[in-house]
Amino acid sequence: MRPTQIVPLVVATALFMENTDSTVIATALPAIAASLRTDPIALKLALTAYLVSLAIFIPVSGWAADRYGARNVFRAALCVFMAGSLACAAANSLSGFVAARFVQGMGGAMMVPVGRLVILRSVPKSELVGALAYLTIPALIGPIIGPPLGGFITTYADWRWIFFINIPIGLAGIGLATLYFGDIREETRPPLDVVGFILSGGGLALLMLGFASTGRHLLPDGVSWACMGGGLALVGLYLRHARATEHPLIRLDLLKHHTFRAAVTGGSLFRIGTGAIPFLLPLMLQIGFGLDPLHSGLITFSAAAGALLIKIVGPRILRAYGFRRVMVTNALVAAAFLAVNGLFTAQTPHWIIVCVLLLGGCVRSLQFTCVNAIAYADLESREMSAATSLASVAQQLSLSLGVSIGALALEGAAGWRGHAGIEATDFSVAFGVVAVISAASFFIFRRLAPDAGAEVSGQHRVARGGPTPADGSVQALAPVTPRPAPEPGRPPA
Repeated sequence: MRPTQIVPLVVATALFMENTDSTVIATALPAIAASLRTDPIALKLALTAYLVSLAIFIPVSGWAADRYGARNVFRAALCVFMAGSLACAAANSLSGFVAARFVQGMGGAMMVPVGRLVILRSVPKSELVGALAYLTIPALIGPIIGPPLGGFITTYADWRWIFFINIPIGLAGIGLATLYFGDIREETRPPLDVVGFILSGGGLALLMLGFASTGRHLLPDGVSWACMGGGLALVGLYLRHARATEHPLIRLDLLKHHTFRAAVTGGSLFRIGTGAIPFLLPLMLQIGFGLDPLHSGLITFSAAAGALLIKIVGPRILRAYGFRRVMVTNALVAAAFLAVNGLFTAQTPHWIIVCVLLLGGCVRSLQFTCVNAIAYADLESREMSAATSLASVAQQLSLSLGVSIGALALEGAAGWRGHAGIEATDFSVAFGVVAVISAASFFIFRRLAPDAGAEVSGQHRVARGGPTPADGSVQALAPVTPRPAPEPGRPPA
């Protein structure tokens, strides 16, 4: 096997480890909560800590690779991710588990983006599309394997073992990266925006910590509100700093592009609903319906399977109807499928639940394909890297908000009905709330021009009667998505 084939496989291994880890944890949430003697809703902090850590450190991954070498940063990121995994397995308290997940996020933030950078700089352009295809496979297979694997381990062993499966994979990645990664770095690079990193990172961390800890968990209400206030102040200072800095850490001026702005804002609203799924669904199946983790995982994996299926026909749908029509319609259809999850009861046949989750996974994945592609439709190549950082930050924050909002809605429903704990009927309210937020993206996508992103979708060729690829793929996507914001395995698309 040639090095140009091995390099993408090494990066794909890291992505597979990250995505599998996230979905495995989702299935084990009730067992982890019982072991740590905490309320399952409190584990929203562990999920959001990981996502916020990604949002904080992804923007500096490219600079770190150019400064210290992509190979060194990639290996260090794997070590950090494994250290976080071991810390998760050893955690005996909620705060310790949350801190360990934050450390894992630091490794994940550097691991995959830097690995993708290695591919872009070491693989010939003629082989680039094929090399990047290796990354798609683990991104889709990881969330399929994760729920049943997590359910099996949690049911027949101990939830702590789910974190040990990362160790052999990580060690293999370090060895292969040492053998096949070059010492890739850029000699000329803009200086790191240290002030921007402190302001944005501190602001996002405080803001999301305050929001995620509202309710009856971890922090007193006064401390939570103080965190949110301090976070908003720091974010405001970053906005002022970014306008006065030549090379800001996160370039907000890219929002001047209408298609990119729609992808970031509309995509964020849509992802809030999706971000709640891996938190709400396992809790509903296990706490609400009384299923064990294995049976829960065997049901929830169908959403990821639906995401894999739509990849076959997604490009054809885009080429036939264009971005605007697909995204406007699909926003409402996907939100409807999300709301239907709240109508399930313990008596609902499992095959019906599986079918709904499968179809819901299909429509959500199609929407993600549209959002990720149209984001780069009108950008120049020199703006791609900065746009990827901004899109990635927005993506992780929206997923984190989804977990927090879903948990708050669940707590609110239980409190309104006077329940001491969570009951199955409370989930209908939570799913309904996040579905409405996702549906609100309809109004943003509706403002897109009818021909928005036509060069990317391939619809312009249909209008002119031009040739299309025999396999139905959208070849126009290749030049503009060398570094797309990856859809994380948490939650599965």
